[in-house]
Amino acid sequence: MVQRQFPKPTDILEYLQVKRPQLDRKKARLESALTIEDLRAIAKRRTPRAAFDYTDGSAEGEISIARARQAFADIEFHPQVLRDVEKVDTTATVFGATSALPFGIAPTGFTRLMQTEGETAGAGAAHAAGIPFTLSTLGTTTIEDVQAANPGGRNWFQLYVMRQREISYGLVERAAKAGYETLFFTVDTPIAGARLRDRRNGFSIPPQLSLGTIVDALPRPWWWFDFLTTPKLEFASLSSTGGTVADLLDMAMDPTINFDDLAVIRDLWPGKIAIKGVQSLGDARRFVDAGVDGIVLSNHGGRQLDRAPVPFHLLPEVVREVGGDVDVIVDTGIMNGADIVASIALGASFTLIGRAYLYGLMAGGRAGVDRTVAILAEEIVRTMKLLGAHTLEELTPAHVTQLERLVPRPRS
Repeated sequence: MVQRQFPKPTDILEYLQVKRPQLDRKKARLESALTIEDLRAIAKRRTPRAAFDYTDGSAEGEISIARARQAFADIEFHPQVLRDVEKVDTTATVFGATSALPFGIAPTGFTRLMQTEGETAGAGAAHAAGIPFTLSTLGTTTIEDVQAANPGGRNWFQLYVMRQREISYGLVERAAKAGYETLFFTVDTPIAGARLRDRRNGFSIPPQLSLGTIVDALPRPWWWFDFLTTPKLEFASLSSTGGTVADLLDMAMDPTINFDDLAVIRDLWPGKIAIKGVQSLGDARRFVDAGVDGIVLSNHGGRQLDRAPVPFHLLPEVVREVGGDVDVIVDTGIMNGADIVASIALGASFTLIGRAYLYGLMAGGRAGVDRTVAILAEEIVRTMKLLGAHTLEELTPAHVTQLERLVPRPRS
């Protein structure tokens, strides 16, 4: 028989804990976010549909991004137990210098459309965290202002080679003068991908007011207030705008880009150069033979060719072939610190986050980006401890199995 008694008031009071309310609404909503998916949900509530869909969406049926995320879900970890993991070191080395965490912020275009602080918030958060920040050619903050937001930090610049080559050459010279250390020569955008969400939403640069956008704006007045009361958008490369994102990309990009252009940029750029958008082992080998310092396995976040190769799937064979010669970086689909740990274990030198950073930005500006970094850092540390790894160097392919879901049929 269970012995029962009338509870004493002092016993009840002992169990009652009244949590002090958080009066700062931004801080409260960001503290409630425990994962990047939580930040995404907040971002979706706070951002007009067209701007959110531009960030969240990808090309055509959005199969590439779904497969990339599924690839990270389809891993099995193999921990080593009874190891002292009270302290772990998350320091990574990439392009000859260190980063406090094994990820940096990827280049994103039109960033101030998502939230008015834009690239400045990302660069400031990167500075505070001791990680690299990458500015896009189609960024909405100048090369010089990003450098000012991340003084003494590691700034990288992503380059599109455009039809008007002089524009690209001028950007290379400005980035070098501002002290940017690494250039990402992007090779996966000879033309724009078919981003159907943007077409359906009538998304344009700059945003145009219509009945649909006005209705969508009603529950989100803060976004429009910020957009209309802050300086006009200025792009790193385009002097005129107007039309869909695809229109702008097709106007700027050049489908004739080739290895001769890489040679010209290599001669202009004094720092490290990496190729962003590598999607095959053969291309990886050709770029290494051309003398680059690194390659970024990426399918542009699924925003260009749908059904493109999954970068995380390519990682092991590319590392085996060229990992001893250059730094191999992975992006596309990273939504958890465990994704980053798995990438490092399979040989990646470093990783990049794009959407994860933008979800934080839309959820709460600079503070939201800080929250993104904090969530991923916590997940990285926890995963490393549970795997029994004290440092990134101790992570090996033995810690990870890539489970097979999509197995190609033999070619005849």
